[in-house]
Amino acid sequence: MMAMGSAIGVGLLLGSAVTIRLAGPGVIVTYIFGALIAMVMGAALAEMAVVHPVAGSFGVFADEYLSPWSGFAVRATYAFVQILAIGAEVTAVAIYFAFWFPGVPSWCFVVAMAAVLAAINTAHVGVFGELEYWFASIKVAAILAFIAAGLSVVAGAGGRPAVGVRHLVGDPGGFLPNGWRGVWLALTLVITSYMGVEAIAVTAGEAQDPERSIPLAMRTMVLRLILFYVLAIAVMLMMTPWRQLAEGGGTVTGSPFVRAFAAIGIPSAAGAMNIVVISAAMSSANSNLYMTARMLLSLARSGYAPRRLGVVTDAGVPLAAVATASTGVGAAILLAIFAPANAFLALYGTAVAGMLFIWIVILLTYLRFRAALTRDELARLPIRMPAHRAAAWFGIVSLAAISATTFFVDGLQYSVVFFLPFLALISVAYARTPREARV
Repeated sequence: MMAMGSAIGVGLLLGSAVTIRLAGPGVIVTYIFGALIAMVMGAALAEMAVVHPVAGSFGVFADEYLSPWSGFAVRATYAFVQILAIGAEVTAVAIYFAFWFPGVPSWCFVVAMAAVLAAINTAHVGVFGELEYWFASIKVAAILAFIAAGLSVVAGAGGRPAVGVRHLVGDPGGFLPNGWRGVWLALTLVITSYMGVEAIAVTAGEAQDPERSIPLAMRTMVLRLILFYVLAIAVMLMMTPWRQLAEGGGTVTGSPFVRAFAAIGIPSAAGAMNIVVISAAMSSANSNLYMTARMLLSLARSGYAPRRLGVVTDAGVPLAAVATASTGVGAAILLAIFAPANAFLALYGTAVAGMLFIWIVILLTYLRFRAALTRDELARLPIRMPAHRAAAWFGIVSLAAISATTFFVDGLQYSVVFFLPFLALISVAYARTPREARV
């Protein structure tokens, strides 16, 4: 449920406004292709997490199977990216609240959201897990309800005229108004909708029975993500002409899911959906803050960050790491004050290249992990990816191609440009900082 909560967030509920503009109804194909990459990533992480159920997850895996630099770089990058993602999530909440309170400054909602997150993440980890379970459950139930309500509109239930599939193929440009190029360009943001599956590996260090729970969680979670994403997007595009859902230019002003209900005129449905997307953003920010704090804790305990970040309270909470992870909220507040129209894409876009780098490193680590297993160790794995070499290289090549494509997407064209100096900076820091003894 934590991985579901992390993955089903603003990438789908808000960022899909941009992907629909890029691909039109063809974005359905984009989500299917993204799902294939997510399936490979999920299976690779599940295999490694079962053998190494540790808090640092794929950062520790990279340290052991690739190089110490890789282990440091992937953890530092993940912490940086998730800090930005937390800022993007709370920015999304401000955008959603503008649906009801357009005259209230967005930073007010960002500050309120920050207070809620701080309260949850400084409580006992069991409290966090219980709250996140219910957050994610509400989100999943709401998406299922959206799909059911949308299908009733498409089928013409309740005496309304049936919409059918005419909006998918009958509007100007048909199913592929921007061609296959648009389908591919949309993948740069669609793939981020699936980024969150790594939460299962991150939480493995605190799972009670990782050999049983991780494979089960990964299988069901990936399948559910595919079902929810593809069905939800398809239903939304059948309900409403895609041009009414798409955002223009470099700003994001609301969720296309809310806009879909508003466009067809169902009383109170748009407001109810807005409540759902707000809770979804809170859930994702909550998960991201948890994962960032644990990654910082892992860096500290490996001697790559100040020791205080590796200290936990009697309740099991790394307070210093949580405080450091919350700095993304500060960036969100500043952007909400000085650049509210571009705040979401500024934060979200900057994080894209970092996540692509992390996923590539994870798959390279997985190839080395598989090569290091003995025949007996391989036989004991409770989950094994078929054709693992071909699948892993499919993922690596696809992710590298997506990285190159970001240069051609508005809002993402500087993602790689900004990330490369960051990678160089942390590499210099790694080379100049002596590694301390493990805590």
